Amino acid sequence: MTGRTGRRHRPRRAVAVSPHLDDAVFSVGGTLAALVAAGWFVEVLTCFTASVPDPAPFALSTQLDKGLPAHVDYLALRRAEDAAACRRLGVRPVHLPLPEAPHRGYDSAPELFAGVRPDDPVGEALVVALRPRLLAADLVLAPQALGGHVDHRVVAEAVVACVPDALWWRDVPYVSRAPDERPWRAVPPGVEQAVDIRPYLDVKVDAAGRYRTQLDFQFGGPTRVGPALHALAAAEAGRLAGRGAVEVLWGPAGRLASTGVV
Repeated sequence: MTGRTGRRHRPRRAVAVSPHLDDAVFSVGGTLAALVAAGWFVEVLTCFTASVPDPAPFALSTQLDKGLPAHVDYLALRRAEDAAACRRLGVRPVHLPLPEAPHRGYDSAPELFAGVRPDDPVGEALVVALRPRLLAADLVLAPQALGGHVDHRVVAEAVVACVPDALWWRDVPYVSRAPDERPWRAVPPGVEQAVDIRPYLDVKVDAAGRYRTQLDFQFGGPTRVGPALHALAAAEAGRLAGRGAVEVLWGPAGRLASTGVV
């Protein structure tokens, strides 16, 4: 994919395709910071960010259970959190106006992990929105869809439909619960490649802390974000028989080395 634009005098451009407004930063915030430090222009493109008036009961419950009243525009609040997190990393946020699964007829938490519904048309719309942006990028990063969330699977399948050589991150927090899970079957064959994020781990933690509405639910509270992300980065290094703090990506051999961050 490198050189697709043919404009080598410009900074190389990376696009991280995030299902929700936190996935990319939680999962590969250190890698994104490393790319910025290496001179890359980095976008975090989040797919499902649309505000939906009068949400269905299950969709509404996803904000009520976080202590937010029904009149609050939950997705607007989350978009603002994402903008703050991206500023901290030095990356550009892009928000696609597509609805999350609870706004597309998935009516319970179990349904979010039961596979893509045959009447859910969002995959086609996502490919149309993504293709020109990803074809213009020098590097694409995307989720392996660990954990099986329907939105993560839709994103993985859409990215595969657009580009052949993405690098795929291990989804946080799902990877902490199932560290040996393999990438979703739509993800092409590849090898694991590690990014040393020790110089960037603290800025990742700081950026992750900007998603205030999610911290209790995902980490058990703001004070546990740093310990959780530090422990995960160390566990990922240990899983590869190493030490330190890493984020692990999956993709074509040598693809990560071509970015200049290893």
